[in-house]
Amino acid sequence: MSHVTDVKFLVTRLFSLKNSFQAPKWNIRKFSQDGDKLSQIKGSVTPLPPLSEAMLNLPPVTYSVAKSEETITEVTTLSNGLRVASEKKFGQFCTAGVVIDSGPRYEVAYPNGICHFLEKLSFGATHKFATRDVMLRELERHGGICDCQGSRDTTVYATSADSRGLEAVTQVLAEVTLRPILSADEIEAARQAVAFELETLSMRPEQETILMDMIHSAAYKGNTLGLPKICPQENVNKIDKGIILNYLKNHYTPDRMVVAAVGVDHEPFVEYVQKYFVDIKPTWYTDGDESFVPKVDKSISQYTGGIEQEECEIPLYPGSDLPELSHIVIGLESCSHGDPDFVATCVLNMMMGGGGSFSAGGPGKGMYTRLYTNVLNRYHWMFNATAYNHAYGDTGLFCVHAASPPNRIYDTTLVIARELANMAGKVGEIELRRAKTQLQSMLLMNLEARPVVFEDVGRQVLATGKRKPPSFFINEIDKITADDIVRVAQRMLSGRPAVAGRGKLAHLPTFDEIQSNMSLNKRDAPPQGRRLNLFRA
Repeated sequence: MSHVTDVKFLVTRLFSLKNSFQAPKWNIRKFSQDGDKLSQIKGSVTPLPPLSEAMLNLPPVTYSVAKSEETITEVTTLSNGLRVASEKKFGQFCTAGVVIDSGPRYEVAYPNGICHFLEKLSFGATHKFATRDVMLRELERHGGICDCQGSRDTTVYATSADSRGLEAVTQVLAEVTLRPILSADEIEAARQAVAFELETLSMRPEQETILMDMIHSAAYKGNTLGLPKICPQENVNKIDKGIILNYLKNHYTPDRMVVAAVGVDHEPFVEYVQKYFVDIKPTWYTDGDESFVPKVDKSISQYTGGIEQEECEIPLYPGSDLPELSHIVIGLESCSHGDPDFVATCVLNMMMGGGGSFSAGGPGKGMYTRLYTNVLNRYHWMFNATAYNHAYGDTGLFCVHAASPPNRIYDTTLVIARELANMAGKVGEIELRRAKTQLQSMLLMNLEARPVVFEDVGRQVLATGKRKPPSFFINEIDKITADDIVRVAQRMLSGRPAVAGRGKLAHLPTFDEIQSNMSLNKRDAPPQGRRLNLFRA
């Protein structure tokens, strides 16, 4: 019955469509009539002058001029040794924060992983703000956001908010750094967050975080920068409130801190810092603390070199066509950020460049760097080859990270080793100019962002007590010559390499074989070990 109803409905619908079709009426335009209509419309609208002619009765154009005082970083040292740095920058919003000389390199007398915990505990409950939500609502009143990031030698607490809320922002920063409550619930939540992060790290194909810990461990075996940034699994349940407070009391001291801001007036900012950072004491302060002497590891990093390797299966992306990869990092001791060769090392880093084999982009993304032209474009099995330069207060680490299928890890390692050795060879005029221009461009583009300027101000004042303007580094980059590049390369290659490998490493060359392929004496000699075979499966 329903079928008959459907047929009737279909016939009725077709009949209605048939009646709607009429003989076509061709739209024959009458251009004379259309022209009359256009002229009527044009006559009713005020005619505008062509763009090729200057508009009449306009005041002369006044262009903005850069003022030197806008790039001056003002620094004030308070009575307790706390340094306050600020830079006036145009805009309604400001970025303020605290940069602390504290990181995993100072955990030699503590269970490693405290700084990892502190990142998870940041911006929690304090004596002024009963809960994290109360603090976040205070920031949101001024359109503010917050974050905490740690490196191997510094910890940074930062906020960005409306400049009119500077006092509230300064109070929040003082509370989170000097007066955290560290309740049992917060510490347990941080413990779970760290444990979850450790679990996810082992499940992700990206290996950068783990490999950077491994290469630093190989380069500075058992000391300072070689201590792990990621909390070891065995320490997750060892770290408690007492250990954290003891670490904070010894390392979060005024002489090791810089309170910095960008986009604020200096004098009121200094007043707020005095009020909330100095006049109100830290959580761990007691009456007898005037004579307290912090216990801090002041040892200088000792570069050792060596090899760290972990045999494991690297996870794959679900549904991806990428093969299983093994990873290798080869590092060399470079120089600190205060060393005269620091700028030349940065130029060499840009010259090496590199990236992934599927990177989309042109010369601006480094497609003309050595690791692209000499490595990725020549060896089809190489999936990644990237150069890094880590600079610290007393040393540096220059390294190249590469990835390939496990059966190609031998060839990959030797290719990278020989490319590092070739850094001490001839430097072309065009590639040097390209690297210098790219480094200058990257420096200036990064400093267009207010948070980057804040971090630059805080780190430089923490390290040297003042901030060098960008123009200083632009000029220093211009002075770098090919001889400077060769000199710093020879300086790095004269030392023992550091090697880190992760994945299936059955075909990984021995440490001695890697070192022999990086020797300055054998740079122009035939390569050691078996020859590379482009066609081997």
